Amino acid sequence: MVLFRRAEELSLSHALLDGCAEGNAGLLLIEGAVGCGKSEFLETVAAHAEARGAVVLRAIGTAAERCHPLGVLRQLAADAPAGALPPADEAGRVEAMQVFAAAVRELSAAAPVVICVDDLHHVDELSSRYLLHLARGARQARVLLVFTESVHERGDDPLLRTELLRLPHFVRLRLERFTPEAVRAMLPDRTEAETVRLHRASGGNPLLLRSLLQDPGSRPGDAYAQAVLACLHRCGPATTELAEAIAVLDGLAGAAHLARLTGASEAAAARALAALDAAGLLADDGGHGFCHPAARAAVLDRMDPAARQALHREAALLARASGAPDTAVADQLLGARHTCEEWALPVLRSAADQYVADGALDQAAAVLQLAREASPDDARRAELAVKLSVVAGRTDPAAAERHLREPLAALAAGTLGPHAMGPLARALAAQGRIDESADVLERLAAGSGRHPGAERRQGEFPGDDPLDGLSAFPQWAASNRRGTPAEAGPLPVGRAVRTAVHPAALWALPVESEEGTAAQAAELFLRGATLAEGTVEPVVQALRTLLYLDGAARALPWCESFLLQATQRGAAGWQAVFAGLLAEARMRLGDLRGAAQTAEGVLRTVPARGGSVLLSAVAGTLVRARTAMGRPEEAAAVLSRPVPAELTASIHGLGYLRARGQYALATSRFHAALGDFLDVGRHMKRWGLDRPRLLPWRTDAAEALLRLGEARQAERFLADQLSGRDAADPWVRGMSLRLRASLREPKERQAMLAKAVDDLHRSGDQYELARAMSDFGQVLRELGEPARAAMVNRRAWHVARECGAESLCVKILPGHTGEGADAGETAETPHADLVASLSESEKRVALLAVHGHTNREIAQKLYITVSTVEQHLTRVYRKLEIPGRQALPVDFHLGVAEFV
Repeated sequence: MVLFRRAEELSLSHALLDGCAEGNAGLLLIEGAVGCGKSEFLETVAAHAEARGAVVLRAIGTAAERCHPLGVLRQLAADAPAGALPPADEAGRVEAMQVFAAAVRELSAAAPVVICVDDLHHVDELSSRYLLHLARGARQARVLLVFTESVHERGDDPLLRTELLRLPHFVRLRLERFTPEAVRAMLPDRTEAETVRLHRASGGNPLLLRSLLQDPGSRPGDAYAQAVLACLHRCGPATTELAEAIAVLDGLAGAAHLARLTGASEAAAARALAALDAAGLLADDGGHGFCHPAARAAVLDRMDPAARQALHREAALLARASGAPDTAVADQLLGARHTCEEWALPVLRSAADQYVADGALDQAAAVLQLAREASPDDARRAELAVKLSVVAGRTDPAAAERHLREPLAALAAGTLGPHAMGPLARALAAQGRIDESADVLERLAAGSGRHPGAERRQGEFPGDDPLDGLSAFPQWAASNRRGTPAEAGPLPVGRAVRTAVHPAALWALPVESEEGTAAQAAELFLRGATLAEGTVEPVVQALRTLLYLDGAARALPWCESFLLQATQRGAAGWQAVFAGLLAEARMRLGDLRGAAQTAEGVLRTVPARGGSVLLSAVAGTLVRARTAMGRPEEAAAVLSRPVPAELTASIHGLGYLRARGQYALATSRFHAALGDFLDVGRHMKRWGLDRPRLLPWRTDAAEALLRLGEARQAERFLADQLSGRDAADPWVRGMSLRLRASLREPKERQAMLAKAVDDLHRSGDQYELARAMSDFGQVLRELGEPARAAMVNRRAWHVARECGAESLCVKILPGHTGEGADAGETAETPHADLVASLSESEKRVALLAVHGHTNREIAQKLYITVSTVEQHLTRVYRKLEIPGRQALPVDFHLGVAEFV
């Protein structure tokens, strides 16, 4: 690809060619840094001269041929017409030079002669004398001499350059690097962001810019790396050696440090820096590192590994002695894989903390891993493994879980120190591993001689208290310190607060009397929260509070917002957390397609080598969605993936067990399903988390018992749920009433299902609503009300279709495809203007009618007379321009507010 030069540069060469053709000799010296297009510009001049009929003689000076006398002159003679130029005299006599100059002048009589010599600084001494003699003696001939020279690498013969400068027809042209504006002008089809990226990575160097355009994709590749190495090679061996030191030192690569590291003089180091800077290879932000990480990597990769490690070790000592930041010293220790100095481990730990604060988690993990490998004892290695787990949790949940195996093994062996137990317990609790976290707390309490909730006595635990952080729950939540972990709400942060907090409290809901306050406080907290290392757990707790207390519709936009933040930060582990909550919120709204899409997306994005407890919970949501959609084969494929052994002792395992049970239920393995549901219940009771809002395992177990014909046992579970905590919650009560109705006679079943439909409508769960409406339509048919039954079934079918519940659609209306309109069915939602014309009272009545309620039932619900209901419906039919109740749109609820 040709990168065009500025018009003024080309016009100068054209003017010299014009003068040459008119009999005025010319001498043009093209200067520039390495890679700035000197050779390309020289060839452009040569090609233009040839196009105008000139005789062009070309030669290239090289470092290898500098010691061969007359090498360049022989190249020129070989390029001339046969016999036009005499053989060169190696003795370097003046007479021979005069003969050569005369031959060139004679050749120019027939046509202008343009002599192009690339890299004048590499021309051998004798050839340079011939060229100088020609330049002096051809002033009135049609001869143009065009030379190129690197501004930072002069030849060994100072006479040539000095004498050239004295000649009156001497012209110098300096080729500079491209400016950002020039790059934009050359690449008009690229966006401004792309041209800015290209200029920064190339430094405006034409050779590097061309290589970037050749590399596929948006990142520098092999072509760029080769171009960088070519630039360094052209700068000479001394500069190449210093460039390796620059790559090792990176931001510390000042002239003084380079001189100390390589043994060169400070002046030589300064010249090397100037040459690389002129070529655009160094960053333009005032530092001394390379312009792009890929440039640095290209230099480091070509170094001998042993020599590179040795250089990194010397650089670490130099950085430490010069007072460089711990992160800079740690980078050098990483490159050297060296930790022998007694200060190395403290520096690595300090650097890891700084990297975490800066969000450089890959560097933090690498530094901690090196420190862990170099630690002299098991206790210290286990403590660092906990830190590694916390850092890895942001990007790789599976790795975070694996890092805890070593400290857990140390705990079992009795070698884990108390200062590591607190962070370990917290890390386990954050991963939902309740049993293991509780075990660590018990050991910690036993080892300290006090209960985890006891006050710290003065003089105990000088420095960091190992129990600190275990009660670091969001301060927005209500505080309740009585009763079981399920009753104990999240607690305020601080050393002074010491309570007997079970790890399950991280997942518990507030007591009923505080639910409204907690939900409001959670949303208020979320409005001012941004995602950072210290806010992830509080944000997650706040989202759970909204999800389970205020409903999925309230939590969903917040889940989307924080998932977006996690994605923008490139934090794959956080993405998994918030995507899991988002998938659950969509599942609770009956959005089966959305839940499946969210869960599948995060399972594709987040690494899960060897399985992950957290990702297994997301997989459970996907299984539930696919099962409800009527795709058991896809659900089975998800269940066939390996899961970690720790899953059964984790809070995340409950969701997975429930999903596996629902799949077993859908595939007629009722005993297996019942076993999974009962296991969920046992864990929830043992952990003090037995809240149906969190996970309604009793309704699941009751459904399995009903399939097994165990009606009495099913009734016991349903009665227990309807008389216990969360019994007034519409979602919990609606699902319970739907199942309980199957144990009643048709008339009582109708009333119970009507209540279930109302409750589930208020809960927002469209899938459970469709199931309840399906049962409601069936009982209406049994009671001899086919018209109402048809209307309810039609509505249920449309709700199920919106959810993506394909098998439920088939069950409700076998063979119905939704194509065309059934008798009395309106295909589309009424026009917004028509719906807006309804009064609020009319909307309430119409919505209840769509749900299949009779006029009398509507009157009872709204505390109005039957006559008033009839009047409202008459006005609704007229305003919506429909003939009657059967023509009420099945998706009428989409066009109105939720009133009931």
